[in-house]
Amino acid sequence: MKNKGAVTQFIEKYYLHFNAASLVDAAKGYEDNLAKGSKMLVSLAGAMSTAELGKIFAEMIRQDKVHIISCTGANLEEDIMNLVAHSHYKRVPNYRDLTPQDEWDLLEKGLNRVTDTCIPEEEAFRRLQSHIHKLWKDAEAAGERYLPHEYMYKMLLSGVLEEYYEIDLKDSWMYAAAEKNLPIVCPGWEDSTMGNIFASYVMKGELQASTIKSGIEYMTFLADWYTENSENGIGFFQIGGGIAGDFPICVVPMLYQDMERTDTPFWNYFCQISDSTTSYGSYSGAVPNEKITWGKLDIDTPKFIIESDATIVAPLIFAYLLNL
Repeated sequence: MKNKGAVTQFIEKYYLHFNAASLVDAAKGYEDNLAKGSKMLVSLAGAMSTAELGKIFAEMIRQDKVHIISCTGANLEEDIMNLVAHSHYKRVPNYRDLTPQDEWDLLEKGLNRVTDTCIPEEEAFRRLQSHIHKLWKDAEAAGERYLPHEYMYKMLLSGVLEEYYEIDLKDSWMYAAAEKNLPIVCPGWEDSTMGNIFASYVMKGELQASTIKSGIEYMTFLADWYTENSENGIGFFQIGGGIAGDFPICVVPMLYQDMERTDTPFWNYFCQISDSTTSYGSYSGAVPNEKITWGKLDIDTPKFIIESDATIVAPLIFAYLLNL
């Protein structure tokens, strides 16, 4: 690589052993995979959007280093919430010292805490609610149905949120993804705030549940995408664990075993950043080799696991890939 950036040079000079070396190996493996013409799925668990991963992840999307995303409903909406309500967020550095009364006080102020950061309910959740509700109603009236992320894309690209923008658009990964119409898989969307809001409208008889396409339809959407894009292989870069990772990785055994498409290739690269340790029954802490037994990875698939904090590791790997 010519003209390496300062961060890349720092990483290559000092990240030589243990988790640091795994970080470098994983970054180089990701880079090699793209050089071969492979595509890459990135999964986002936890609250990576509230951690403002968009500041660097959006550039990964713009530079075509990400080809499909799997994320929780929280990550889908929280990037947009940060876009429209950033100045209203409250940081609580001493969150470890909060008493139950302190937590109750935050609730009464409409501040929902995610570790050291509080999301403002009125400015974030409610600011989006009226706009997304209109899209749901309009779709239902027209007899149309969309996946959860498609409604978010429509809202972003319509311009209805522009008056609220509080950060630079280039720092929103959802906006970067919407501009490219990047495929997104959002399993378990129903447990997000927007999913809860949608469910409340269904319970009140204002909307039909079928207006939002289901998780099964996300799996079939992913299956078609995987089949159409696997000619040169597809890699899997997993940030955290949980459903954002487990749901999409299962598309391979589903196609191979259940659909009996025996020519379906395995994922050709795998990396997981996780602070979860191997334990009885833990998916997030399972070593990559366990995935071989489930028909997800091949014997020779390059496998990396970085046991560390994703909010620290992921930006460094992305910086390496962007040659910053």
